[in-house]
Amino acid sequence: MIACPDARGIIASVANFVSDHGGNILEGDKHSDTHHGEFFMRIEVEQGGFTLDDKTFANEWKTVADRYDMRWRIDWGSRRKRMAILVSREEHCLNDLLWRWRTNEIDVDLPIVISNHDTYRGAAESLKIAYHHLPITAETKRQQEQTIRELLDSNAIDFVVLARYMQILSPEFVANYPEQIINIHHSFLPAFAGSKPYHQAFDRGVKVIGATSHYVTNELDAGPIIAQSVIHVDHRDTIDDLIRKGRDLERMVLATAVRQHVEDRILVSKNKTVVFE
Repeated sequence: MIACPDARGIIASVANFVSDHGGNILEGDKHSDTHHGEFFMRIEVEQGGFTLDDKTFANEWKTVADRYDMRWRIDWGSRRKRMAILVSREEHCLNDLLWRWRTNEIDVDLPIVISNHDTYRGAAESLKIAYHHLPITAETKRQQEQTIRELLDSNAIDFVVLARYMQILSPEFVANYPEQIINIHHSFLPAFAGSKPYHQAFDRGVKVIGATSHYVTNELDAGPIIAQSVIHVDHRDTIDDLIRKGRDLERMVLATAVRQHVEDRILVSKNKTVVFE
């Protein structure tokens, strides 16, 4: 994955570098942001025949990276990413992620589920996933977050999914996991913020409902957007219909965002994402 100021010759330089080291590009995609003058690129290289590895690549690549002032990262595919799920009372996103993980649709290790309620211990432990119940009050919030961080560290977690985790994470917590915490919410925010957003939307007679998944930042529900989807509704839909359709969207959008993150298809720049599908 590459991000840098746009310039002539980047694609040729990358392709020549791969070829010069015995590599074969299996998949490639690029995007030029003409408004900000930025260039983004993602390639997949066949490892068979490629003469560089995780110990030698950076030194060889440095000449190309420095020439174009690149930000870059590489995944050698030598280990699966490790995911943790945080959840509160609503179970639809948790259950969907557990099913997709169990069927290998999301190719990650999932060692822990953490919740401020003890409701879904059975669902996790039936799949041999450790379940950690960490109640929270205003007085214990700081210690609870510290315990979460210790669990994430001890389990070598790469990224965290908030599957309807209804607690606001502190700036200190978020700062430790940049672009590594994925959240899901209904797209009514901020128009229908607060409790019972679907009731508010019903009262306004909305014609479209949606869901948004994004990376968590210190600005509440304003991080870089990864995935979104909408569905049309009309006057025939009840509040229960809106809630049901909204939950379906939340499940699908969150799973899409998690998959894109796991497959290293997301680049972040200026609070926006470039997602290579």
